[in-house]
Amino acid sequence: MEKTQHRERTRTNKSIDFFRGFLKDPRQVGSIIPSSRFMERRIIEFSALDDARVVVELGPGTGGTTRALLAAMRPDARLVAIDVDPAFTEIVSAIDDPRLVAHTGSAADLAEILQQHGLSQADVVISGIPFSTMPKSVGTAILEAVRDSLSADGVFVAYQFRAEVARLADSVFGPPLRSAPVPLNIPPMRIWQWSLPDDSG
Repeated sequence: MEKTQHRERTRTNKSIDFFRGFLKDPRQVGSIIPSSRFMERRIIEFSALDDARVVVELGPGTGGTTRALLAAMRPDARLVAIDVDPAFTEIVSAIDDPRLVAHTGSAADLAEILQQHGLSQADVVISGIPFSTMPKSVGTAILEAVRDSLSADGVFVAYQFRAEVARLADSVFGPPLRSAPVPLNIPPMRIWQWSLPDDSG
């Protein structure tokens, strides 16, 4: 009973922190509440973490998805969680897992951030940041940074309630490998998966 109450209090506190972040700067927070368990399961499914050694999460918020990723990752993998808001970075850094690096910075500087932490390329990049609320040039710069930082077999996964990321990614990655709605999330979301564009032709 105590464990259940503790989980409920923790989830409530995360929702409050997320809501505060939204009020502080709605443009930087993709949703007014954290992702649901249904969304987290879809993210894990699309991220193909079985063989991933370097995973990047853009916009971890209060760390719900971060914890889900860590639970699904290999014991020898690393997770770099990047957020522009130091308040969210502080919350995420409290997660007790040696595989986790919480970093405050811009996703557009992904290559430099990976290098700073002794990593070269990412096998998976997962993004929950709101592309629809940022200038097109910034969104494109982030997507190009993701493309340039992915390993040859890497994948980029984005989840949003608007499709702006898909429109921007078309010129950077080409069409997605797959996408799916997640109607049980609040608000309803959609998730996409891309791989590096094929330049052979």
